[in-house]
Amino acid sequence: MVTAIIESKEAKIVESPHISIEQWMQNPPDSTEWVDGELVEKNGMTLKHSRIQSNLGTCWKNYKNSTEQGGEVYTEPPCRTNRQGRKPDVAYLTPELLAQFGEPAVLPQSFPLSAEIVSPTDFAEDIIAKAYEYLQSGGQEVWLLFPENKWIIIITENQQIIFNSGKIVTTQIILQGFSIAVDELLG
Repeated sequence: MVTAIIESKEAKIVESPHISIEQWMQNPPDSTEWVDGELVEKNGMTLKHSRIQSNLGTCWKNYKNSTEQGGEVYTEPPCRTNRQGRKPDVAYLTPELLAQFGEPAVLPQSFPLSAEIVSPTDFAEDIIAKAYEYLQSGGQEVWLLFPENKWIIIITENQQIIFNSGKIVTTQIILQGFSIAVDELLG
């Protein structure tokens, strides 16, 4: 397979033999998603992106532990949407779904709560499409974090809310009661 840049700056097709979604689900290669039948490298990770990813994962984990809500928080966990194999930057799996699925190599649906941190190489349209893909595949709440603009957009089936600098962002459906200052998380 020839390495090529696809239209989105978000991703680069990875040199590898063609694999099916089922093969990807058995052993998803590091830093890849399975998109439209191709392995696509997740790129654009910066130190800031990594810091925000770590902070959000830690905050969600500490909150779920302190409130005894159970479940698990993951960074870059593989899941299967209705069309693709994805790896959200941060995700939360409810205790009910953890009991139902355990911890397979790849979750066979979207995580109930997912976060995508927008990198300088991402296109907003691609990230928003990914959020709706998560929602159509079992997700209930998706956080889109725009570090450079200090925006966090929360998308659910029924609403889209923008939180910006100076505001407190709160969960809407999953991990009820969690809140954090946008500037604290993205600063």
